[in-house]
Amino acid sequence: MLTYTSEQRGSTAKEYVQSVYKKVIQRNPNEYEFHQAIKEILDSLVPVFAKHPHYVKQGILERLVEPERMVTFRIPWVDDMGVIHVNRGFRVQFNSALGPYKGGLRFHPSVNASIIKFLGFEQIFKNALTGQPIGGGKGGADFDPKGKSDNEIMRFTQSFMTELYKYIGPDTDVPAGDIGVGAREIGYMFGQYKRIRGGYEAGVLTGKGIVYGGSLARKEATGYGCVYFANEMLKSKGLNFRNAKVVVSGSGNVSIYAIEKAQQLGARVVACSDSNGYIYDPCGIDLNTLKRLKEVERKRISEYASEHLQAVYVEGCSGIWSIPCDIALPCATQNEIDEASAQLLVANGVTAISEGANMPSTLKAIEVFLSNGILFGPAKAANAGGVAVSALEMAQNNMRLSWSFEEVDAKLHVIMQNIYDHSVDAAKEYGAEGNLVTGANIAGFLRVADAMMAQGIV
Repeated sequence: MLTYTSEQRGSTAKEYVQSVYKKVIQRNPNEYEFHQAIKEILDSLVPVFAKHPHYVKQGILERLVEPERMVTFRIPWVDDMGVIHVNRGFRVQFNSALGPYKGGLRFHPSVNASIIKFLGFEQIFKNALTGQPIGGGKGGADFDPKGKSDNEIMRFTQSFMTELYKYIGPDTDVPAGDIGVGAREIGYMFGQYKRIRGGYEAGVLTGKGIVYGGSLARKEATGYGCVYFANEMLKSKGLNFRNAKVVVSGSGNVSIYAIEKAQQLGARVVACSDSNGYIYDPCGIDLNTLKRLKEVERKRISEYASEHLQAVYVEGCSGIWSIPCDIALPCATQNEIDEASAQLLVANGVTAISEGANMPSTLKAIEVFLSNGILFGPAKAANAGGVAVSALEMAQNNMRLSWSFEEVDAKLHVIMQNIYDHSVDAAKEYGAEGNLVTGANIAGFLRVADAMMAQGIV
């Protein structure tokens, strides 16, 4: 019987991971976001395969990187001028080992197969980290909701759901919102699903309005959770948010409520952004103004500066990371922090980064943070609050009851603390103490892999 030293096992595990990654690239050419997500996770798993070769024998990784199902479909709709448009819709049902597929829908012109697959793959691990019984999925369309009327949004979402309804259900696949999909879009989609199905299946979508089955604290959950996770990192070093200078990218749902919770914890949030540019307010962002501009009037962030004369508006988004801060919360979109921005943040004295968006830091940027000892909360851990409360919404729908805001928020807080603790423990056990990227990847993987092992070759 052959035996291997720990060094030989590590070498064999690394070769195995590299071979799987090479196959992913070959089978999914030009899908760069997907490649990036795969590489970031696979590199972390080498010590797992060295210690547990039975995962290799059972082909867990080969099965994990291949979606169980990928659906692409046409979405025809008519604008207010009577012009017909056709968009492309997607739904990837990546892994159901832990429960029904769960993941948001993104409406944005950049949406393509690569982005949907990277988001879906990340969702597997994020959902596993929450401890909730939910698998990983994601979806969306290359539709831009900006500048569209409510009626145009309604017609588009109804057409979208007319095709999507065939593949979803409370025990099959439960979509939610993401970029470009908020309460308005979820409401229209739920209405169309209900009309087609002829029944009231409240658990088919999450992020619903409170009056028809939604959960209190859901809209706050991702932003709050991001701050809760950051606070756990800070506490490990005897630090906190009080009097900290914070920069938050974005000005959507995640950003607004990350700002709100950071301010509640005593921070001074001095900057936020949208896709056109960013504002810097040395006195601290006025949250009431921001909420009105973005949630009610749906205006650009530049309008903030016209109401607050001490604030400065700057065209372009990347410059926001040049503002010196103690804590950075990237809550806008993928790859918004590149290597140069990361180096600038470090040079300006940043202490902690907690990712509110999905994969907002490039691999090179993450290397900069980790090599400089920056507290770094990766997206799959730090922004899991949204899907965690979505799972709590599903639970409330199943029980036909509603919990109070305080009850949901308390459960969210515990979930985020558990995610942090499990990530810390996994990193320590597998020789990467302090590296929450590795820890989160391993903790999520082990839960999914063990469920897959128990269910056979499917």
